[in-house]
Amino acid sequence: MSQRIELNRRTFLRTAGMTALAGAVSTNASIASAAPSATAEPSDGVYDFDEIYDRTGTHCTKWDAQIKKYGKENIEVAMGIADMDFRVAPCVTRALQARCSHENWGYGIPADSYKEAIVAWNKNRHGVEVDPDSIHLAAGVHPALIAALRAFAPPGSKVLMTTPIYSGFYSDLRETLTVTADSLGTLENGRYSIDWDNLQSQMDIDTNALILCNPQNPTGNVWSEEDLLRLGRLCLERRVVVLADEIHCDFVTKGNKYVPFASLPDKDVVNNSISFKAVSKTFSLAAMKSAYFFSTNQDFLDRVNVHHRPDLNTLGIVANEAAYREGADWLDQLLPYLDANHDFVEAYAKEKMPLVDYTKAQGTYLAWLDVSKLADKIDAKGKADAANKTSETRVTPEGIVQRWLVDNAHVYTNTGSSYGAGGEGHMRMNLATPRKLIELAMDNMAAAMDKL
Repeated sequence: MSQRIELNRRTFLRTAGMTALAGAVSTNASIASAAPSATAEPSDGVYDFDEIYDRTGTHCTKWDAQIKKYGKENIEVAMGIADMDFRVAPCVTRALQARCSHENWGYGIPADSYKEAIVAWNKNRHGVEVDPDSIHLAAGVHPALIAALRAFAPPGSKVLMTTPIYSGFYSDLRETLTVTADSLGTLENGRYSIDWDNLQSQMDIDTNALILCNPQNPTGNVWSEEDLLRLGRLCLERRVVVLADEIHCDFVTKGNKYVPFASLPDKDVVNNSISFKAVSKTFSLAAMKSAYFFSTNQDFLDRVNVHHRPDLNTLGIVANEAAYREGADWLDQLLPYLDANHDFVEAYAKEKMPLVDYTKAQGTYLAWLDVSKLADKIDAKGKADAANKTSETRVTPEGIVQRWLVDNAHVYTNTGSSYGAGGEGHMRMNLATPRKLIELAMDNMAAAMDKL
């Protein structure tokens, strides 16, 4: 470890008053005893997103999975999987504690109030009217999306996506035996736009569905009404059903506006779509397994439900309804904090990391880092080619960069190559974490690159 990294690490740990992130994985018991109750609202009404909240030792994918894979000494900052490192909104914990006081866990049914809360959130925050009778609950966006693919895209048919795009969609396509059709976006000044000629050229007789990601993970695009209408009308003309994943819709950076596909001013376009949503990203409730989908087209919903089994759980519904009903203030305070995290990373990379480029995302809490110059500097392609001569699994240049950052900066990020065409030369970094951790990660990365 370089002297600069070691000094930054010591300074951080001393300032944060926490030793777990030095690499020692806490036990579940120690975390439970050290963590005060999360149910109390802050006395001044201001939530502290600078607090370093230790998640290690809780079977946490974001931290513990990487520590298990790479060793605790090699993970100082886990910046991978897309959930947040903050305490949950207190309203969620209160609701869960209240439900747990009833000591019976037999079969249950979702209360009508849950759908009412979903309707209110979409109307109040995003101006879209959702018929409560059209809402179908799901255990997550993935199982709902898989059911929709089975309804509209027969095995062997093509599913169109504008890329780079969320890696999980590719597993959904494998599950449904459908074929990926990537339409690579046009990249200019760090911002992606749809290549309309390419997109249209791929809409042939075998293309039955298009997965829309809005805001787009990992690029951070927030698609305009103009783009969505053009895309929707093209799909309608070619009889391609739009499956709109809008799970990141509550995260939009200043100066940008999220437009729900279901709010478009063309009824025929909206009728040719199904929207998939959840607040699992918004309030970091991924483990609670609750999502939903809706459409103005009842025939579409009927076809999806032939393949869909909700598999709901009581605590997931309780947590999500509490977030929808009482979590707005917590989120309203979080959004400018995340926006400032984006600003910090963009400015830091520009000033101190000549081998990394980042243009601030329009939405999501994810940074799409261009590391192509770093990849060239460490000969990532050459190393990947050499590894592939003996490796049973394919090694990508981005995989080489990922391991280099772990070994030299002790920072874990996601490989861009997993996000389809256009992911080459990129890494995805999660910014939904206290700024001190982001600063530590950037300092470590910069120090490691300075040695090259």
